[in-house]
Amino acid sequence: MRITVVGAGYVGLTTGACFAHLGNEVLVVEKIPQKVELLKSGRSPIYEPGLEELLRENIKEGRLRFTSDLREGLEFSEVIFICVGTPQAPDGSADLSQVEEVARETAKLMTSYKLLVEKSTVPVNTHKLVKRTVYRYLKDKSIPYDVASNPEFLREGSAIEDFLKPDRIVVGVESERAKSIFQELYKSFDCPVIYTDPATSELIKHASNSFLAMKISFINMVADLCEKTGADVKLVADGMGYDKRIGRAFLNAGIGYGGSCFPKDVKAFIRMAQDYGLDFGLLKDVEKINQERPVRFLDKIKYVLWSLKDKKVAVWGLSFKPNTDDIREAPSIRIVELLLKEGAYLSLYDPKAMENFKLVFPEGRQVNYAKDMYSAVENASVLLILTEWEEFQKANLQRVKELMELPVIVDGRNIFEKDAMKSMGFEYYAVGR
Repeated sequence: MRITVVGAGYVGLTTGACFAHLGNEVLVVEKIPQKVELLKSGRSPIYEPGLEELLRENIKEGRLRFTSDLREGLEFSEVIFICVGTPQAPDGSADLSQVEEVARETAKLMTSYKLLVEKSTVPVNTHKLVKRTVYRYLKDKSIPYDVASNPEFLREGSAIEDFLKPDRIVVGVESERAKSIFQELYKSFDCPVIYTDPATSELIKHASNSFLAMKISFINMVADLCEKTGADVKLVADGMGYDKRIGRAFLNAGIGYGGSCFPKDVKAFIRMAQDYGLDFGLLKDVEKINQERPVRFLDKIKYVLWSLKDKKVAVWGLSFKPNTDDIREAPSIRIVELLLKEGAYLSLYDPKAMENFKLVFPEGRQVNYAKDMYSAVENASVLLILTEWEEFQKANLQRVKELMELPVIVDGRNIFEKDAMKSMGFEYYAVGR
């Protein structure tokens, strides 16, 4: 099939590259010319394992192209995936201006049937606004079109596998014509394909992400009780996770969730409910617990070191999760802010996210970016682990101990076993253990 993807961000690039990998011809429309030129050369503006290789492979095979011309994108295919950003507005709602722009400009250029597919995360009933916008700007009102919802469920760090081997595919359609296009598009996928109305499909995405955020905040709440009582939250989570009704995933206690999805989607879901006269108090508490995690983590560090002023603090991990360079809403940002206010000197290291972090915290008197994880800990009074990168788990801990001024680790991600760390001579402090 021929597919047009509008937006070369995280979702759009992954969607375009994976559809091309499956044998489709894909044209990605991106309004920023410099980004288009970068992508044409096979380079990705974001880090995602395997993505750049996939881009180069499919560009070489002629299945994947890039343009800044929306008209070219509309002439290329009748299937238009809308993958533009829906950032959070000041009131917590989703800013849908980019979605509106795509609908408006598409309508002005349409000369034949188009299926507009919402891939971006949007509030329930956005499809109605897209339909209305297309109709308003359509020059020839007799031209047929459909608007569908096909939300993405991609995890940063494993997005390609999530796309190619999904748990399920959700499609919200209103016509048999649109449904038949999706049936052809997804016929090779070995997973349930759930067909619903567009409103239900839109709601499934927000409900899914908010539920996962709730699991994280729940286990973090339990972790606080474990610390007070001497219980081990990791074993509590294991005991809960064997229950098939609960599952072990997303029950890892730590410093809270971040990224471009969970914080934004929880806020948007709360706001969405308010717009319909409902109070999602449960999600307000989920958000509150998450916002408190960096402060609680700082309290733990202060308990361990007594005073942070003029202490060298090493930090491993800046991205909100491993295998990405994304620092959006990362707990590390708030933790670093708090450490700087306490007068600490920071030595920061992350395998992929340091360049993005420098845009928020430029290198200076209190902030240094280390060349590797070992140079980061030299003469440090404490090592903080804020992201569970695999290379940290495989670190030579004896070398780490020898390099540090004090062998103290405060682990915000529980990547090590406390007994093993203590046997090596470390003061080891984890979350909920």
